[in-house]
Amino acid sequence: MSSALTPEALNEKVKAVFGRLAIDKRRLHSSQLSRRSVPAYVAEWVLENIAPGDGPVTSAELEKIQAWADRFLPLPEDAKLIRNRLLNGEVVKVLTPVEVEVVLTRHKRGRAAQLKQLGLSEVEIADGIVDQYPDLLKQGMWGVAELTDTQAGVALTSFKPMQASVNLEIYKNKRAALTLEEWRALLLTSMGYNPWKFDEREKTYLLCRLLPLVEKNLHLLELAPKGTGKSYLYENINPRVRLVSGGNISPAVLFVNNASGQWGLLARFAVVVLDEVQTLKFEKPEEIVGGLKGFLANGRLTRGGLYESASGASLMLLANILLDSEQRPINSLLVNDLPEFLRETAFLDRLRGIIPGWKVRKLSGDSFAQGVGLKSDFFGDALLALREDMTASQHAYDAITLAGERRYKRNEDAVRMIASGLMKIQFPHGQVSAEDFEAYCLRPAIELRQLVWDQLYQLDAEYRQYDEEIRAA
Repeated sequence: MSSALTPEALNEKVKAVFGRLAIDKRRLHSSQLSRRSVPAYVAEWVLENIAPGDGPVTSAELEKIQAWADRFLPLPEDAKLIRNRLLNGEVVKVLTPVEVEVVLTRHKRGRAAQLKQLGLSEVEIADGIVDQYPDLLKQGMWGVAELTDTQAGVALTSFKPMQASVNLEIYKNKRAALTLEEWRALLLTSMGYNPWKFDEREKTYLLCRLLPLVEKNLHLLELAPKGTGKSYLYENINPRVRLVSGGNISPAVLFVNNASGQWGLLARFAVVVLDEVQTLKFEKPEEIVGGLKGFLANGRLTRGGLYESASGASLMLLANILLDSEQRPINSLLVNDLPEFLRETAFLDRLRGIIPGWKVRKLSGDSFAQGVGLKSDFFGDALLALREDMTASQHAYDAITLAGERRYKRNEDAVRMIASGLMKIQFPHGQVSAEDFEAYCLRPAIELRQLVWDQLYQLDAEYRQYDEEIRAA
């Protein structure tokens, strides 16, 4: 791939092609909004509305941003102050995540908004707001909420969401205006990385982190040492992506709460990411892995036969791995440090691939985006919208057949799905040559699935009746 591309040239082209859909990522880091523990898609929305511009944030812009944030973007420790203002009769406007619960009990029926960052759990909300923004009932939405105190309690009287609907055709058409090298660099910048600090293989591995967003039920494991930014993307890309880091994981959290009938994370979010799975506390691990095996195989959620539902959620597992002095895994069995119940071959087999994150260099200060990228809210929504585009899936199905007389069907299915996802990520407009499809979609797909297959081959002799190497015909 050509190396004549420069950061300056790419920045100018991205601004010319995408216009207001692009943002200078340097502004995010210099705005200090990250100190308020808000994801990038929220911080960039604030920047665009309060202090739009290019280059790092100036001292005057910073003062303006901080003044706005102090007024409308409360810190967790400000929750009591907000409630006190409501008690004093003030109408309060805040930028905050809002979720809505539907209560259907014998003694109470209705809808109640939850503003967890403010410590408010039973907030009255107008039916019209919920009908207009149904995502409030799913994973919740970020937006500007207007609150007031009434005799019946706190009420949410108006809501202006951050998220706007995405036009996928615009995204595809604008991709056609960029070369593959330009597009890959733009993708990485939009993810929050500095593309000029990684080689081509590392770029591909980083782009593989987007796979669960663009494909339904694409379940992956990434193994990498600390400091490679495994969770950074998922924290900042989209509210329909849920990162779970620390705490207890139970069947009720993942699948469904049989007592209340409330669906768990895999039913409510497009992507569920379990970070540092070695340190998570799993309640009833046998029940969890049993439920996961069924879900990973057929996309069905159930628990004890009481409830059942289909889900297109993708599960992403992030785990640390120990390396030797040459930065290679210490154990030939890569999954050796996973919890024992996650090393079960029937579970591993249902993962589509393993991302070799240990092959990506550790992040340093200059590894983060320094140029113009796509706004996180637009970018994340576009990626998720690609889930419904079947062009790449059909292309992968027609183009890929594995070689060998003892092929394993799940290997072929996984390679096709991963290759389809990589085509959606890099060639969303559907224009890809046979050479580029092989180099940037098929080969990486085989590599990711081969790593799963290697684990199965070591752990269980049953798999050795099939070809050891996965190859395209």
